[in-house]
Amino acid sequence: MDSDKFEEDNWKNIRLQVFDLQKLEEARGSSDTVFQPKSSIEKCDSGETADADAASVSSATAFQATTTAIPAPEQRLTLFALRLAILEKAATGLGTLGFIWATVVLLGGFAITLDKTDFWFITIILLIEGTRIFSRSHELEWQGQATWTISGAGINSFRALRSGSISLLRSMKRFSEGILEKILKRRSREAARDRVVRQGNFDRRTTRIRTWKSSDVPLLPYARWFFLSSNVSRLLYWLQILSATACVALSSYKLVRHNYGDVQKGDTDKMNRQSALNIFYALALAEALLFLNEKAYWEWQVSVCNLLEEVNKECELGVTGMVSIKRFFYDAYSKCVNGSIFDGLKMDMVSFAMELLGSSSQDEQLIGVRILRQSAMNQQYSDDTLQKIGINLSVIESRLVEMLNWKDPQEEEIRRSAAEILSKLAGKKQNSLRVAGISGAMESISSLLQNTRSSGDGPDVIGEKKIFHDHPLHYDFWRFNDLGLLILKKLARDHDNCGKIGNTRGLLPKIIDFTHADETLLRDENADDDCRLQVLTLKRSLQLVKMLASTTGNTGKCLRREISEIVFTISNMRDILRYGKRYPKLQKLAIEILSFLALEKDAREKIGGTGGILKELFNIFLKGEMPRGEKEGGRVRIVAGEAIAMLVLESRSNCIRALKLGVSARMVEALEVPLVRVNAARVLRNLCLYSGDECFHDLEFMKAAAPMVLKWTTSEESKLQEVMVGLAAQVFRFMASEESKAVFADSGIEREQLARTMVSILKKNDKPAIKVPRIRRFAIELAIWMMEDDSDSVGVFKELRLEEELEKVLETTAEVENFDVFSGTVGMSRHSRTVFSLAESAMKILQDDHPPQ
Repeated sequence: MDSDKFEEDNWKNIRLQVFDLQKLEEARGSSDTVFQPKSSIEKCDSGETADADAASVSSATAFQATTTAIPAPEQRLTLFALRLAILEKAATGLGTLGFIWATVVLLGGFAITLDKTDFWFITIILLIEGTRIFSRSHELEWQGQATWTISGAGINSFRALRSGSISLLRSMKRFSEGILEKILKRRSREAARDRVVRQGNFDRRTTRIRTWKSSDVPLLPYARWFFLSSNVSRLLYWLQILSATACVALSSYKLVRHNYGDVQKGDTDKMNRQSALNIFYALALAEALLFLNEKAYWEWQVSVCNLLEEVNKECELGVTGMVSIKRFFYDAYSKCVNGSIFDGLKMDMVSFAMELLGSSSQDEQLIGVRILRQSAMNQQYSDDTLQKIGINLSVIESRLVEMLNWKDPQEEEIRRSAAEILSKLAGKKQNSLRVAGISGAMESISSLLQNTRSSGDGPDVIGEKKIFHDHPLHYDFWRFNDLGLLILKKLARDHDNCGKIGNTRGLLPKIIDFTHADETLLRDENADDDCRLQVLTLKRSLQLVKMLASTTGNTGKCLRREISEIVFTISNMRDILRYGKRYPKLQKLAIEILSFLALEKDAREKIGGTGGILKELFNIFLKGEMPRGEKEGGRVRIVAGEAIAMLVLESRSNCIRALKLGVSARMVEALEVPLVRVNAARVLRNLCLYSGDECFHDLEFMKAAAPMVLKWTTSEESKLQEVMVGLAAQVFRFMASEESKAVFADSGIEREQLARTMVSILKKNDKPAIKVPRIRRFAIELAIWMMEDDSDSVGVFKELRLEEELEKVLETTAEVENFDVFSGTVGMSRHSRTVFSLAESAMKILQDDHPPQ
């Protein structure tokens, strides 16, 4: 009891920790900022909330599974098969003994002396038993074949008996109309095909099959209804029941009557005849009763207790799952009967399904893939299922990946199920590496992506219908697109897989193609299911592009270059920014993509030179306060500010474009808005630093912001303090000495107070900080300006022992302080001066009595 309580408390603590981490992440505003280094372990996708929830549920299931082992539903079937096999083998053993007894003892030893009645009774019983044994040996085979169709009724014989007369009449009717029905069906199919061709304006190709479906083989012409496997199995079943019943009747009659003929004294030939006959009839009766008990137990579990339906319900296989359940049960029962009675216990639904995937029969493949799909989707069995599939590389490589290339409309469900299984499989890191490592896997996944806007594979519009080349009207292209993007998104969590996606020929343009969204789609307030599915596909593609663009190292650099070189990428992002006000999550993804692409200088210029991008970003960033509860809109504003800051970084042309938009005054006003204050300061700092001297008159407005900036340099919030100190160091460059004195007076902050703040920053950050990697640099830059602007500040800094702090900086400088932005742990946009040289310059000023003016 105590151990259970301990485990429950631990689990509650784990959930609380996860919840606290989620709240902390939301408080940050943007988890994937490029302005601080971020390790690959911490990398997460802003669109992964649903997957994270699913992962937490999966973790909960795994945690509980370590304490309690719950048997799978199919174990009830294997146990049922074991018990049936015991009865079957016992009956078979008695029957074999009775047959030997009859042939060796009775017919062999007493055939001449037997009474005529007993002779024929024994002969009939042996014939009956022979018929039953023959029927039994072939019944399982035919019953197994009957499970290929949902209509197979071999297992529900008692239910079939209740409608026997109706079935007989229907069968006779089908037999009498066999030829006519065959002709009519052929004509109907031809007419339907012609009608589809006329309406759809496409040619349905006829395919020939080289093998029969085992459930549809007609053994005799014009008697197809009778020799279907389900009907044959039913006939053999009832033949056994009748044989066993007749055997019981005959054996019981003889055992009760004991009319074995007269036995005269001294007749040694007939001395033991009565005992021998009693033994034979008892064996025959016992064997028949055991068999009937087996059948009664069978019917009780199947027809009364609904065992198969219950197992199917627990497995959640749906209506079509009964075919799978029957097939599994017959295979388990056959193994128990034909081999050891314990062979069936070794079977499970996942292994059974994987065996069926290797079959050449489309029906078997469909059954197998349905079982695997449902088991992988079921939270209770998902982990175990994915583990078994993951370690069986041949199943993934030779079947699941291969099935993604099947484009025959008749194989649509198999292909879709295989894609769903792979989407779950790719969610596990180790499995994702196995999938991506398969030769041709990326090409197979790419085959799922078929954008209907492309000219080659797209639709022809006829009237109000869309006709897709080589596919019927109902083919679910959007579902396959969504699954393909989902698989790629899960694979892209691994750095190496991102490189493989980028190296797959034609895959990146396909992905970018799905980021296109029409204005009508984004602005339609009465979206139907098709529109919602298109929006979901759009979201998946944006999440995938974001993950690829945020890849670190040389792989990320190549991917960002390739993505930005696709001519539709930036314009697609612009359309989402312009028309996607109803979908702030899509806007956020599009903006984040632009931010990551802007890590590359060439892409930065392309984005800034694309008409309307900067304008739309400023419109989003500078719009009024969001109504209460619209947190997502606030996040969009935050990432929009980061994107603008990235675009004007080291780009004089983008700075000029931004200033021409006339947003300078509004940017200063944004410094007063807590939500966007940090990014507004970043944008203004970059405008001051990289716009050039000829834009000096456009930056005069910055002087009005100086008092406010000066106040925020004393903020206790580290990130806000970092950006404000950096902005202050650039703002004061535009001021003369008298103007700076006026700013200090207006802000109410004295120079000594600001100097004390700069020194405290260096003391507090005695080594480079990951969250604020540039704060020491900005503090030293501002201190240098103060000493150059006013010589009295040199004495103040000496009193505050700035030189000692600068010596500590010289001993602890790191590369992380020399970059403006980061791609993971890789620094981008190196500063022109290192922190080391800045500290040396500051020390030199302190050591000189008269700092340069």
